[in-house]
Amino acid sequence: MSRKRHKISGAVRAKLKEARVARLATLDARLAPHIVPICFAYDGKVFYTAIDQKPKRVTPERLTRLRNILAVPRVALLIDKYHEDWKRLWYILIRGNAKLIPMRGHKERAWAIRKLRAKYPQYSGRMLPDDAPIIRITPDQTTFWGKL
Repeated sequence: MSRKRHKISGAVRAKLKEARVARLATLDARLAPHIVPICFAYDGKVFYTAIDQKPKRVTPERLTRLRNILAVPRVALLIDKYHEDWKRLWYILIRGNAKLIPMRGHKERAWAIRKLRAKYPQYSGRMLPDDAPIIRITPDQTTFWGKL
């Protein structure tokens, strides 16, 4: 699998490692935006997120984020930290392309699930099954601001 390498600085990487949640912005076929909070793992090249077993209103294949990624793979991730002391605020905005990892991508799926389970203890049980839908986000632009 060929991936274009996007360089992310060490200070940004440190914040990505510490951050617990991101917001995933997608577009539908009519370019209407949609945004949801997600758990994520960054492996130094790409970001992974999964459709876990937390209760959802619809089946995973009907989730807006998945339908949007299939229609328009351009996405944005926003990772940020708010603090009442505004000198301590920061954000990282990642723009890139998202792809649903196919079930036949066993090696990459296993890698992503290991990374997510290592970061989130909640995923070590049944919350993240081996056959969960996995999204890979390949960054091509990074913008950041604040106290990194």
